[in-house]
Amino acid sequence: MNNQIWIMTSAFDQLDLDQTIDKAKEAGVQGLDVCVFRKDGTRDDFVATHIDYDNFGLDEATKIIDKFNSAKLRLSIGAFDNLIGGDEDAKVKNQNHLLKLIRMAYLMGGDENDVKVGTFVGYNHELGIQENGFEKNLEEYQKIFRPIIKYAEDLGVTILYENCPMEGWRSSGYTTTFNNLPGVLAARKIMYELIPSPNHGEIYDPSHDIWQNTDPVSVIENTDMSRLKRIHVKSTRNIPDPFWGNMYPMQKVKPEWAEKAGIPHSTNEWDRHHYEATLPGFGLGDSMDWRAFVDTLRKKGFVGPFEIENEAKLSKQTGKLAAIMQGCKAAVQNLAPLLYPLTEEGFQYPEAEIVPLKQVSRKDIEIATIDKLT
Repeated sequence: MNNQIWIMTSAFDQLDLDQTIDKAKEAGVQGLDVCVFRKDGTRDDFVATHIDYDNFGLDEATKIIDKFNSAKLRLSIGAFDNLIGGDEDAKVKNQNHLLKLIRMAYLMGGDENDVKVGTFVGYNHELGIQENGFEKNLEEYQKIFRPIIKYAEDLGVTILYENCPMEGWRSSGYTTTFNNLPGVLAARKIMYELIPSPNHGEIYDPSHDIWQNTDPVSVIENTDMSRLKRIHVKSTRNIPDPFWGNMYPMQKVKPEWAEKAGIPHSTNEWDRHHYEATLPGFGLGDSMDWRAFVDTLRKKGFVGPFEIENEAKLSKQTGKLAAIMQGCKAAVQNLAPLLYPLTEEGFQYPEAEIVPLKQVSRKDIEIATIDKLT
């Protein structure tokens, strides 16, 4: 079986779902990871809401499946926020939103249709600043996610964590940039031991390890492949820095100090780790061997999709739809020889391998809330 290429819809926040599907077909991909962020959320970076989560029932699920089958596309859904820390009211809203997405996935067939739910875990910094703060965050994760994962398991839905540390999620006045618990493989392995359910796993984005000077090939070699369901396609071009080094984040200092000393300084929350977001094969180059990475995944038996998460400086960050599409198409063309068989038309995904989503018979269920689960 050949790995599919999908697009994460955060790149198309200015379009509706039908328009995004048209762009996916234009790019020549086989699926979409549909972003369904809270409309009243606190994030303002690379978010989108392409399905109405407040008015979603059996009829809407049927229509979505028909829509994607007509386009010969597969799908998953997701939203990525802090579920174990931060403002208490926002935290509970994020937890309840994840429960809505689990219900939506269930109504669309869940694991029977490979409709997964992507999420972050987040981080509780009030615990994190204490001694043994990382361990306390793992315990907080276990307390909050155990009933959530049980709920998903009962419905036949799998939750997937992305490994972005969310390095810009707090003011650059803080010294640490670790803001999402599954940002390192060690945490993810412990998480599966703390909650031994098959209904949670991961979306692995190699770009986040590249700027941490960690080899993604080694990460995959040490990953439990039964947990790995998706790969995010995003690159990083590392920029060596002699002033701050490459182990710790660049710190916020008074601009006049930096100017007099002739050093770079943090000008915003994301300006910390001396890298540029790129896409493979588009513009800036990157600091990763994609062939070695893909070869390792194939040898380890990975059969899931490669999802283009376009946050690239020369593509998504331009704000221009044409440049966004150029970046997505370049990523597809860069990956095609590594993932697709060679045909008379070049490297092409076999259309015969696209399995339609099933219209699974489901009984509607009420929207769950975290207080009722716990």
